[in-house]
Amino acid sequence: MVNVLLVGAGGFLGSIARYLLGGWVHRVLDNPWLPWGTFAINVLGCLFIGFLAGLAETRQAISPEARLFLMVGILGGFTTFSTFGYETFALLQDGQWAPAIANAIGQVVLGLVAVWMGYSIARWV
Repeated sequence: MVNVLLVGAGGFLGSIARYLLGGWVHRVLDNPWLPWGTFAINVLGCLFIGFLAGLAETRQAISPEARLFLMVGILGGFTTFSTFGYETFALLQDGQWAPAIANAIGQVVLGLVAVWMGYSIARWV
């Protein structure tokens, strides 16, 4: 139960951070060509999860509980793209090129198809 609360509390904080940072970036750049807020959040989330994973895996500097709070909770609420980036990186690090490429292409393509399907179903209903 403690683990669930750690993830939930982190997710709460990460979601608030995503909302605030995304709004700030949108106001500052005010460029409709690209969703810069989401772009910045996803790249920043990947940077953070890479840093935290490096600390956890190479230096054992992060406890399992802190990892849950920070990586699953905060970064999970901030962006799931960071988890996607880390998991794909881990596959590449393990020399599993085909699964890494399939994961990257599959999630992007199927994600876009799923958005289109959900949108289409909503218009149809």
